[in-house]
Formats: sequence, C-alpha cells, structure tokens
Amino acid sequence: MEKEEIIKDFFKNRIGVLATMHKKETVISPILEKELGIRIIVPEAFNTDEFGTFTRDIERRGNQLETAKYKAEAVMELTGETLALASEGSFGPHPITPFLPFNREIVVFIDKENDLELIGEAATTATNFNHKPVKSLQEAHEFAIEAGFPEHGVVVKTKELSKKEDEIFKGITTMKDLELAVNSALSGSIDGVIHIETDMRALYNPTRMKNIEAATRDLVKKIYNLCPKCLWPGFTLVDRKAGLPCGWCGIPTDLTLSLLYSCKKCGYNQQQLYPEGIKKADPGRCKFCNP
Repeated sequence: MEKEEIIKDFFKNRIGVLATMHKKETVISPILEKELGIRIIVPEAFNTDEFGTFTRDIERRGNQLETAKYKAEAVMELTGETLALASEGSFGPHPITPFLPFNREIVVFIDKENDLELIGEAATTATNFNHKPVKSLQEAHEFAIEAGFPEHGVVVKTKELSKKEDEIFKGITTMKDLELAVNSALSGSIDGVIHIETDMRALYNPTRMKNIEAATRDLVKKIYNLCPKCLWPGFTLVDRKAGLPCGWCGIPTDLTLSLLYSCKKCGYNQQQLYPEGIKKADPGRCKFCNP
C-alpha cells in the first residue's frame, strides 16, 4: 500500500476537534482533511483566552508546549472526542540574532485512541511582532502602517502592563477604531504616553497564519513518517548526536552526525547517519581549526 492509503485507512471515519477561537481552521483544516482523511470540527463554546493571551492580561498556564497540550486535552473533555489539535505561538528576539524578531509555532496532535502524540513546528523571522510607546494618533498610525495595517490588526493599551478590560483595545483594523482607541487610552493615561503593539492573534495576523500553516505541514510530514517495521504513523526523532568530523583535521565538531528515530508502537529504533547529506564538516565550524 502507498503511504497515503495507509494513513487514510488508519484515520478512517475519525473526527479531529481543533481548539481555536481565532480562525486557525482556515489553514489547519484543509491540510489535515486532505492529507489524513479526518473531519475537523471547531467547538463554538471553547474559549482559548482562558489559557493565556498575547496582551498578557491573562498569563499563559505553562510554557508553549504545555499550553498547547492543555488546550487539546480540554477540548477533548468538552466534546468527548478522542482526537484533538491545538496550536500555540511564541514571539520574541531571535535566539542567535537578538535584534531580529522571531516566531515559533507548534501544532499539537493528540490521538487518545491510538496513543499518538506528535508536534508540528515552524520557526521564522518573517513576523511583524513589535510594540512601541506613543503620544499621539499620528505616531500610532505610523506604527500601525509599518506593522501591515489594516490587513494586520493592532492593539492599543493605556499602559504596557494594562490588565483591565477598559484599558486594552484589541483587533483594531480600521482608522476609525484606531482613533477611538488612541483617544480613549490617552484620556486614561497619567503621563500622556500610551502603548501600541501588533495583534498577534491568528485571525488578525496573516503573517502568523502562514507560519501556523507551515507548522501544520510539518505535522503531516511527521505523521507520514511510518515505522519501517510495523508501518505505524509518527516514526519519531528521539535523539540527535553531534560529532560530524572536521574536513581538515577529523576532530568531531558540534554539527549533527546522526539522528535516532523510534517507534512508540513496536519499539523499533533506527539510526540515520549524515542527515544533512554531508560526511565532513566545514573547517570553519571546527573549534580546533578555527578556534
């Protein structure tokens, strides 16, 4: 059988419930329904803001992965389904180049019936993530335009750390709403300074939505990675071994030498040597040749 036949037979007649209230189904559902053959549903009464907000008025319950899992578990409890998906994004400075903004998206896939748990990931510097103190509508508008307004929404807050509902104005995508929000925030400001930031919720951020789509495709790729022995979906990367030898001196470097994959179903393990397709490291990456 072809991989597609195996996967679609594996998930035949299954329903996947997606934990979202921010229209993520527009990019997640078409991919998973086509590639897995499942039917995606989105519950109406599920409030993902309870698990944390980007505006920080509600703190996230755990780290990025923990929060996504909490949402998936909660949506299964709400609906009674046994297959759930949830995504979670994080934003901040790039881990290597701090002056660049960085977005990492994950899509968690939990199948209780088959004891499967897989995570799709995508990371990019293609994000409009930004924030700024401003003193006027003109300054706020200039920030918004640079952030991709009106296709991308913005948030206006009386103070950067505002947590009160009447001090936070979200989902601003029109000049009229921006003016109203800025004037309202300024009227409540003690020093004449207010805070504006990009709205990072998926339905107000097409750039972020593209990265959620990329994470979903990575998830599908991982599901389609079948165990060579038992053909169970999700033959998973469990370990990465450094030590690719330097092309000049042969001393092991920090670059990847091999990957180890494992099957949760039958326990089969397989090592993949030279996953990057090269057998010798560039001497520029060697601590001995290039200290």
